[in-house]
Amino acid sequence: MRAPLDVVVMAAGKGTRMKSRLPKVLQRLAGRPLLLHVLGQAASLGARRVVVITGHGATEVQAACAGWTGVSGQFDLKFALQQPQLGTGHAVQQALPLLPDDATVLVLSGDVPLTQADTLRALVAASGGERLALLTVRLDEPAGYGRIVRAADGRVERIVEHKDASEAERAINEIYSGIMAVPAARLRAWLARLKNDNAQQEYYLTDVVAMAVAEGLPVVAHCIADALQVAGVNSPAQLAELERAHQQRQAQALMAQGVRLADPARLDLRDDPRLGVAAQLTCGQDVEIDVGCIFAGRVQLGDGVQVGAYCSIANAVIGAGTVIQPYTHIDGEKAGVEVGEGARLGPFSRLRPGAQLGREVHVGNFVEIKNSQLADGAKANHLAYLGDATVGARVNYGAGSITANYDGVNKHRTVIGEDVHVGSNCVLVAPVRIGAGGVVGAGSVVTQDAPPGVLTLGRGRQVSKSEWHRPVKQDKR
Repeated sequence: MRAPLDVVVMAAGKGTRMKSRLPKVLQRLAGRPLLLHVLGQAASLGARRVVVITGHGATEVQAACAGWTGVSGQFDLKFALQQPQLGTGHAVQQALPLLPDDATVLVLSGDVPLTQADTLRALVAASGGERLALLTVRLDEPAGYGRIVRAADGRVERIVEHKDASEAERAINEIYSGIMAVPAARLRAWLARLKNDNAQQEYYLTDVVAMAVAEGLPVVAHCIADALQVAGVNSPAQLAELERAHQQRQAQALMAQGVRLADPARLDLRDDPRLGVAAQLTCGQDVEIDVGCIFAGRVQLGDGVQVGAYCSIANAVIGAGTVIQPYTHIDGEKAGVEVGEGARLGPFSRLRPGAQLGREVHVGNFVEIKNSQLADGAKANHLAYLGDATVGARVNYGAGSITANYDGVNKHRTVIGEDVHVGSNCVLVAPVRIGAGGVVGAGSVVTQDAPPGVLTLGRGRQVSKSEWHRPVKQDKR
């Protein structure tokens, strides 16, 4: 029977080179704090318990973990405070009271966000609940990292920290990533024996390797070739490099699925911290995405969707065949946005939460839609606002027209029947209803309901359908 998995995450460091008041682990990669990427890895492994070791900014670190869907309820989450901070071994000592002896303990770093779940599974399997397993990688420039010292037969003997290494040891290019899997009971015994007789006078977690060897416990190194998986963040420059590498990998994955990207170096997929959800871009066949586009939260693009340059799309479902022209901004937030098949959006359109567009709807430049439903074939092509509105099929909504949906206290709804034509520069003062087949004359301020087939003019005047084509008496006032 496989031992349960408990995870310890190192998240106590300040990260002075980040030059930020925030703890290092709360710097964002793809819109999400580094620590939450690591906790997501723990969730994907089916961890029973996760202990986050905090120090600098402990309150902020705990708050950041609350409410993220990839963390909340996925495992038993605990926090252990390391104060003062006396090294990695001392950090894990703080977690020991929260770790039962029946588990395999996986030690992760809160600022190493891109380790793949399969890599960690292989490491845990290498431990098997009986061995000490180390995740290692070979680097051309290993300066600053602990080196893996092996015996002549290739067995791992110990890890030597860079500051304590001899010249010969510094020439070793296999480094310890900071990630290990170890039986909990063994770890508890070793940590009790740690000493700080080293250059930094700290308690090194890596000293447990020599202890394991001395006791005859097998030490295995799971060496990977992909250095990005163990890359940490210590400066804004490193964070930016990691961001680009991460986005490039996501772009490559999309193109492998058949998505056509104009430039894979100019695409961003971001998590949505407002909702606590990870980035998830799902694309149908023959999807085309131009340069500079940002997708956040959960976005679904149907077959044949074309997304123009510099669009921002978050939490939305876009129907097949829709064309989204450049600089369109769509943000569904919690309510979401839905766009029907064959729609045409932009350029410079804005869809806000609760926008629901039917088939072949046209939304043009500088049109904003919020919490509104537009039925099939409706059009709002220029400079308009539709908020809290229900718009019927084939409605033509004129330039400069708005729904005045807010009275300073409450929001009210506007209902526009099918085949209505709303002229330019109109104000529909909600709550108001325009009957099917009606016309609202240009410049009208509509404050009362209009029956079907009525021509509504300014100052409350309404003309029946039978009189539409008669000359309208001029107001001489």
